[in-house]
Amino acid sequence: MSKVKVAEIFYSLQGEGKWAGVPSVFLRSFGCNFECRGFGMPAGEHTDNPEQIAKDVDKFDKYEDLPLTEFGCDSYASWHKDFKKFSPVMESQDIVQHMHKLIPNNRWSDGNQFGQDVHLVITGGEPLLGWQRAWPAVINRCKLAGLQNITFETNGTQPLSDEFCKFLNEFTEFGRYSDRLTFSVSAKLPCSGEKWEDAIKPDIIKHYQSHGHTYLKFVVATEADVEDVDLAVKQYRDNGFHGPVYLMPVGGIPNQYHLNVKEVAALAMTKGYRYSPRLQVDIWKNAWGT
Repeated sequence: MSKVKVAEIFYSLQGEGKWAGVPSVFLRSFGCNFECRGFGMPAGEHTDNPEQIAKDVDKFDKYEDLPLTEFGCDSYASWHKDFKKFSPVMESQDIVQHMHKLIPNNRWSDGNQFGQDVHLVITGGEPLLGWQRAWPAVINRCKLAGLQNITFETNGTQPLSDEFCKFLNEFTEFGRYSDRLTFSVSAKLPCSGEKWEDAIKPDIIKHYQSHGHTYLKFVVATEADVEDVDLAVKQYRDNGFHGPVYLMPVGGIPNQYHLNVKEVAALAMTKGYRYSPRLQVDIWKNAWGT
């Protein structure tokens, strides 16, 4: 299978985590096993913003015209069924052709250690849900144009197939360049609205870690959220995870985001975790395509 239902393809700066600030092409697949309706809401409450927006879905011509949402998942249109019409099914060669038109000189890198190095970020939705067989065809075509670095942005609940693991080992030359492959795991806490037992999967993260650099990134707003981070990290550590941990402020729009920035930064410093910005909110107010 070399077809993917694609929500977005865009060129921007990576806004979060280890590679924040790096020029990157984002390939966002459609579909997710979570909805994350709790972000920004009072504890125990869930937003129905996607359904409210869906009432007027016929007023919008394309994905980029959809309104941003203050609460819940900021990429709701990449999983909600009422917006799937904005996500066409694309062949791998068409995906790659579109991406290469976005990057300087139609190449990911120029071979210079300190020269051009554009990363590929495969995100979602949940990009490891149903699309694993499609990614090798996309990645192999990109390698011909100098691709060296890939990040999978995942919620950390989807196991890797044996076939996909074999491909990843070939891409990283069996770990010789493991930093070329990154798993950015945005594990979901109860403040997301998802259940702990569905979201926290230490064995799966340990598997990711054996194939590429893996880190955890938690979206938080309060000290109580960070207490949940402590519990989750202990479970991951007890199962052999040894990567870094980032705290990132909740907030898909600037007003909400900036309410949390200083508090989350202080909590990261107190706990010894790393802090992740949301550059896409700081610079572009989290507009689609950023």
